[in-house]
Amino acid sequence: MPKIMVTLLLWAGFAPVFAQIPQVSQGQLQRLENFSSQYVQARYVDIWLPPGYSNTQRYAVLYMHDGQMLFDSSTTWNKQEWGVDEILGPLQTEGKMVPCIVVGMWNTGATRHAEYFPQKPQQLLPKVLRDSLQALELKGQAQADAYLKFIVRELKPFIDKNFSVHTDAAHTFVMGSSMGGLISMYALAEYPQVFGGAGCLSTHWPGSITRSPHIIPEAFNRYLAQKLPKLIKMKRKIYFDYGTATLDSLYPPLQARIDETMRQAGFPAAQWTSRKFEGEDHSERAWRKRLTIPVLFLMGI
Repeated sequence: MPKIMVTLLLWAGFAPVFAQIPQVSQGQLQRLENFSSQYVQARYVDIWLPPGYSNTQRYAVLYMHDGQMLFDSSTTWNKQEWGVDEILGPLQTEGKMVPCIVVGMWNTGATRHAEYFPQKPQQLLPKVLRDSLQALELKGQAQADAYLKFIVRELKPFIDKNFSVHTDAAHTFVMGSSMGGLISMYALAEYPQVFGGAGCLSTHWPGSITRSPHIIPEAFNRYLAQKLPKLIKMKRKIYFDYGTATLDSLYPPLQARIDETMRQAGFPAAQWTSRKFEGEDHSERAWRKRLTIPVLFLMGI
């Protein structure tokens, strides 16, 4: 456990210090420098345009968290990357998925946990635990609702205005890993009128690894259960997965509980999936290896 804890804290709390624009081998990358917000701290936003991007056609949009980890391992703190351009580029040129751009929203380092920890489920926690969580891990202020407002009210309108994209929910998706998986689930649950689906890789259901390993996941489960009827009615898609090594070794029983809730709610099989990747760990290297699967689940042709 200590080794797992150190890994998570290092990965989650690392402040973004690399400002250089990542190099991509497929398509092109544009950067919004320190995109300002009235809701959260300003940050870089990297926008990937696929090969052959043209203003004469419309593209779907995939919003991805931890944007500094997506494209170029030479600019990341751990020298790993998702390889988004190398995976989505060929999928599009080969006609296996709908044409799509990717909006990579950097985390700010210090506020990452506060922004990515779903806010409304915190109200389902015992007050003592909730107060302790907010004081010690969320820097005294829950920011997930503000972070989603930044995406929905500020960033998405900018993208819709300045790029040749579809603006409807059927062509708008959100994806992330670990805490990014949690906030992706939360984004879909809170804004199903905006997002058509969410990709949640190695979802960090514990929320915290230093306190109440069962109470916090159950709060997420109860929250999601309340939202499922509307998501079913609106035909939204949800992708979950998990590995079994390092930090991901904590996830199998927690994901199983979520899966049972999905089944009990009658969530159609065509609209959700939960995948286990035996032996895979909690890293960009692992998520890169299976990125094709959630992308095709959400946007495959």
